Amino acid sequence: MTKFILSIDGGGIRGVIPAVVLTVLVKKLADRNKTLPLHRYFHLIAGTSTGAIIAAGLTCPRPGHPKEPAADPQTLLALYKNKGPKIFDIGLFRKMANFGGLFEERYSAAALEKILTDMLGKTSEIKDALAKVLITAYDIHARRAVFMTNADKDHERFYFWQAVRGSSAAPTYFEPGLVEDLTRTAHGQTPMLPLIDGGVFANDPAMAAYVEGSKLGWRENGDEMVILSLGTGSANRKIPYQQAKSWGAGGWINPANDTPLISVLMQGQSSTASYQLNKLLNREPPSFAEGATVVTLANRKGLNYFRLDAPLVGVNDALDDATPGNIADLEKFGRTLAEKHDLALEEIADRITAT
Repeated sequence: MTKFILSIDGGGIRGVIPAVVLTVLVKKLADRNKTLPLHRYFHLIAGTSTGAIIAAGLTCPRPGHPKEPAADPQTLLALYKNKGPKIFDIGLFRKMANFGGLFEERYSAAALEKILTDMLGKTSEIKDALAKVLITAYDIHARRAVFMTNADKDHERFYFWQAVRGSSAAPTYFEPGLVEDLTRTAHGQTPMLPLIDGGVFANDPAMAAYVEGSKLGWRENGDEMVILSLGTGSANRKIPYQQAKSWGAGGWINPANDTPLISVLMQGQSSTASYQLNKLLNREPPSFAEGATVVTLANRKGLNYFRLDAPLVGVNDALDDATPGNIADLEKFGRTLAEKHDLALEEIADRITAT
């Protein structure tokens, strides 16, 4: 049996890009008379940071409607367009008080938390998900990666909204999220985990998703795992040596420089995961062009890993540029990306239809 995995990268407001790509995939499935929500077609949906918002929206039950997902791709796209400016609103007082994020987090998390609880509710847990889901974060107290997933009974007792809040707590942008591990609560242990953005170790959670699928026995059962991995666009601005050599610690993490260290960590891990999975899952690994799988009519049937991404040419690569103009540019970029990789999306839709 074929097991389909959807993986969505972190990238702040650039989550507009995979949201757009998923609206295109939904249209392709509808053209094939497949009109069910996406969680019915993907056996596991993984997300980090902004990708966690999308993964949660697609798999968390809608408050008051336990059999329906909290959001579909079109709703998620509208969320980024309508609510993104509120999430990344620094406010005049905060800007003056901390020099734009140099001495404390750049943004208050209040708007983000309100949006998450409105969409996901306050009591839905990962264990209640409508499909297998994986959300990544990093515990700064225990100094370990955290995988919040109903693919593992030991790691499914987290509130959805808190899991996403922790996963999207990008250092320098938002303060860490305090996330309750309800399993610890039940065992009388200290329940609150201080979590930061999973992008510090798994900005692209596709490899983590592959491992969770393996833990579920999919490889041992002879199941074929097919991964659709959606990037949020890759930064293509060079970091000039003459500039970087004099930055020091402050320069590498300064929001005024678009926190280059965070960008390097995120992009380095994403490119590593895509390289590994291309070699691991594709029988004759195709070349990669601009960070994406090269899919052709000749090789498409032999591929089990499809990576869609591209350098952010003509678009601001900052995680927090939620101005209307940039959001419009990101939406256009997402549609261009989907068009460029139409053959990959067609192949995914064809295989889903065949199951």
